[in-house]
Amino acid sequence: GETAAAPLRIVLGFCAIECMGGILAAMTFYITHPRERNEQADEGVAALACEFVGTFVLVFTVACCVLCGGGTFNATAIAFVLMAMVYSVGGVSGGHLNPAVSFALGLAGFNEDFTWSKVLKYTIAQLSAGAVAGAAACALFAPKAVSLAPVAPFNAVSAAALEVVYTFMLCFVVLNCACSRVNNPSSDGNQSHGLAIGFVIIAGGYASGNVSGGALNPAVALGLDIKNFGLAWGPVWMLAELCGAALAVVLFRLVRPDEGLNSEDAARYTRPLVTKCASEFLGTFMLVLTVGLNIVTGSV
Repeated sequence: GETAAAPLRIVLGFCAIECMGGILAAMTFYITHPRERNEQADEGVAALACEFVGTFVLVFTVACCVLCGGGTFNATAIAFVLMAMVYSVGGVSGGHLNPAVSFALGLAGFNEDFTWSKVLKYTIAQLSAGAVAGAAACALFAPKAVSLAPVAPFNAVSAAALEVVYTFMLCFVVLNCACSRVNNPSSDGNQSHGLAIGFVIIAGGYASGNVSGGALNPAVALGLDIKNFGLAWGPVWMLAELCGAALAVVLFRLVRPDEGLNSEDAARYTRPLVTKCASEFLGTFMLVLTVGLNIVTGSV
């Protein structure tokens, strides 16, 4: 009788935990989407809550994959979680979930309302979520702990370089797919930007994962370096990722000079050959580099 009752207790225990998860989701939605109840509600605090929740889920997933994942589908799992959270909270906060993305949008100056003060608030929310998620994962899987470091036999220069390159790619895709008024006009917004952002994580995760770990996000870097309070390799990764974000803004302005024009001038604008060639160079470079890294590092 005792043996037969054990599976029932397990099933009931799982059901109870899942119900608690549903209640938590409803409570979180209540906080992050206040305009579902009141169309005039202020979304300032809700946007920060969205960034915290979305970044927490992302970093916690990364840490769980690092600690118990098989490796083969880690980047895919992380990309899918990022896609899900971008679509979940994007309508409120923009779904940055990454201090490098917030920094890039602040530099690009797309939205006058997205001031540097707001960039700072977003960054604090994201880094706080990363730290909490990293600590939670370490507590869950103790005594195992996540870590951040160059993957042998590669050195810190190689690792930092790939963090720059693939964080650039991530921010460049965000700028082009989510922020460009040509690709995503306010009157007819696209619904594919989340997919594009997620696929960057798949590409960058497999290409750089065996060299730098493929963080591509200062909040992830802090979460993975949490046992050192983010003070070991964390600052190196974060600086590299912010450099990648700045590079993305520079090259975005190079390939899309019409983004700075008013609507009438932009409608008449014809891209010169040099802009088209620069776009082809960037796209081809990232494609070939990604293929090469997957082969050289054994990701394929």
